[in-house]
Amino acid sequence: MTAVLAAPRFAVLSGAHPQLTRLTLFIALAALPLMVAYGLDDRVFQGDNVWLKPLKFHLALAVYTGTLALFTMLLPEGTFASRRWRIYIGIVTACIVAELLWIGGAATLGTASHFNVEGVWSLIYGLMGAAAVTLTSLSLAMGVVFWRHRADPLMLAVALGLVLTFVLTVPVAGTMSSLPGHLVGTPVTGARFPLMGWSMEVGDLRLPHFLATHAMHAVPLAGLTGSRTAVWATAAGFTALTLWCFARALMGLPPF
Repeated sequence: MTAVLAAPRFAVLSGAHPQLTRLTLFIALAALPLMVAYGLDDRVFQGDNVWLKPLKFHLALAVYTGTLALFTMLLPEGTFASRRWRIYIGIVTACIVAELLWIGGAATLGTASHFNVEGVWSLIYGLMGAAAVTLTSLSLAMGVVFWRHRADPLMLAVALGLVLTFVLTVPVAGTMSSLPGHLVGTPVTGARFPLMGWSMEVGDLRLPHFLATHAMHAVPLAGLTGSRTAVWATAAGFTALTLWCFARALMGLPPF
């Protein structure tokens, strides 16, 4: 059944959206100097190399825009080619560039980008919050377009994943930005999850934030089954998991 559904769809794949493709390449290539800096600069901020955070954001944003570019291949060519879409994606591009400059600039100065409310950094923090909502809104806008093709299980899955990315990310990120930091509680031993660095002792809002931003990857996988029931179940389950981790973090509890 899945093969029957997939064959005609993939036979008419269009090219990836050029604006989003160029943006993804720019974000990836702009990370190269940061990799060099990471290897040469041994300054540490809050326990990590000062260039680690900018590199993480370059990776995250490249994955975000790259995924959106790949999703555009599932729809007829020209779907996102109107002047209105070009302007909108241009605004999103400006927001992404501003975010990367802000985080990279803070790393250069050896100071915090997020949760920094001292002097001019307080104003920049607020502006970057608005920029973050704007760039995340692209997933919602594209999700609405895919929703029009929801009769196809894969299109439904992509639509739900994109919409949930915005719907779940904004409240989690907004809550986190309103607090003094991403931790709720005071760690004693500093135990953290390998690789990701989430706290294993207290609430850490970075985990639900991570889950929320990756709804666009997790939910569409269910669409490959060709089952609308599987898609809705996955969307509901992923939403429940994200909200569960969010609630536990707010209570000062680790996820598990």
